[in-house]
Amino acid sequence: MRFRLLFLLAVIPVLACNAKSDGLSKITVMSYNIRYGEAKDGTNSWQFRYPATAMMIEDQCPDIIGIQEALSYQLLFITENCRDYKCVGVGREDGKSKGEHVAVLYNKKTVSLVKWGTFWLSETPDRPSKGWDAACLRTATWALMKCKATGKKFYFVDTHLDHQGTEARKNGLSLIMSEIAGMNKDNLPVVLAGDFNVEISDPAMAVLEGKMKNARQIAARTDSNGTFNGWGKSSSVIDHIFYSGFRSCTDFETVVKPYADRKFISDHYPVKAVLVF
Repeated sequence: MRFRLLFLLAVIPVLACNAKSDGLSKITVMSYNIRYGEAKDGTNSWQFRYPATAMMIEDQCPDIIGIQEALSYQLLFITENCRDYKCVGVGREDGKSKGEHVAVLYNKKTVSLVKWGTFWLSETPDRPSKGWDAACLRTATWALMKCKATGKKFYFVDTHLDHQGTEARKNGLSLIMSEIAGMNKDNLPVVLAGDFNVEISDPAMAVLEGKMKNARQIAARTDSNGTFNGWGKSSSVIDHIFYSGFRSCTDFETVVKPYADRKFISDHYPVKAVLVF
């Protein structure tokens, strides 16, 4: 796979995302389940659709992205080809590079990283571990960010809840909220984004009520598109962006636009929101 990656990097032109310079006190955030790079998806496999991800990021140019299911070589591809972006996160299997990453990708021209960390959604969050009735190890990665134009700080938290364990989703989300409360002593704005593997009506989501706002529901301009497309075989809203501490959300969008002649750049559509401080 390493040889293949080097070949791909050699044939794809380097992209450059132009930093936004409108001077407004706002950020564009995104959540994107990139689809596990080793999945056997036929003509939808990573080897056929990888250019579309870089093109999407170049076109949408978010300030910060929460990425789920990424393997290390997929993240390397992005940072090698979208040169304005840096990435933090660890593999869920060993806390280093093994396994899927719940990563935070940020535009270094518009925001700077202050500090970051990863914890596991389990009874032992400080080390690689599976929690409750989860089918897989699950993590959340957080980053304390600073807007370069205004100096304003905010937390961005990216997660991927379990696809099978109901207790794992409920307890995992409760753990995330507890961790946010513990780290955010200065009551800074917070973004919580990711693949929650459930719709908003699921009981696991109740822990967010009264604490965070749903960008899709609050935004002045929004849509009702499904986020999990299953390569055209499904349509459900399981990718979400929540926030607290921001004045408003002006826009929410499910990014259904095709890139590189690919109808689907992943089995999930990216979702993005514009938040105002």
